[in-house]
Amino acid sequence: MQTLIIACGALAREVLALIKLNGWQHMELQCLPADLHLRPEKIPDAVEAAVVAARGQYARIFVAYADCGTGGLLAARCESLGVEMISGPHCYSFFEGNDAFAARGEVTSFYLTDFLARQFEAFVWRPMGLDKHPELRDLYFGNYEKLVFLAQTEDDALTQAAQAAAQKLGLVFERRFTGYGDLGSALDHGNSGT
Repeated sequence: MQTLIIACGALAREVLALIKLNGWQHMELQCLPADLHLRPEKIPDAVEAAVVAARGQYARIFVAYADCGTGGLLAARCESLGVEMISGPHCYSFFEGNDAFAARGEVTSFYLTDFLARQFEAFVWRPMGLDKHPELRDLYFGNYEKLVFLAQTEDDALTQAAQAAAQKLGLVFERRFTGYGDLGSALDHGNSGT
């Protein structure tokens, strides 16, 4: 009884690590491009296409995306398709734990995960045009006070990369080790079907 996890490419390492850690040999991972986050309105259609293509081949399909900027459209689409997805507004929330993240109410924080610390240039700096127009930094990030690195792993190189990103953005740096947060329990829930 195979389960397919349709995930954001930004979660590939974490999902694969959880599959290995928990011995979920019946789970398969299919990742959609991580750069869909640059155009979140495209996420629901991409998820739907993947679900439709996989129907009948798996006993269960679970969507490893939170809302991710879709304004509730992804949740509505998943409901209409009859598949479950991770709860929460985005991966920053479920990595920290949705309840803990909501309780903090940090509206002046910019977040990085392990993936974004690793891919800061490709997913933040260049897409925002800051490589060519660094003067836009204060326009984009002037209302932020700190960069919070939500670390899934203990990796000094990633911490240094996140610190460098904070310095580049002119923000105070804070690191929080979250591990996989609610991702593991969401996948386990999707695995059990309860």
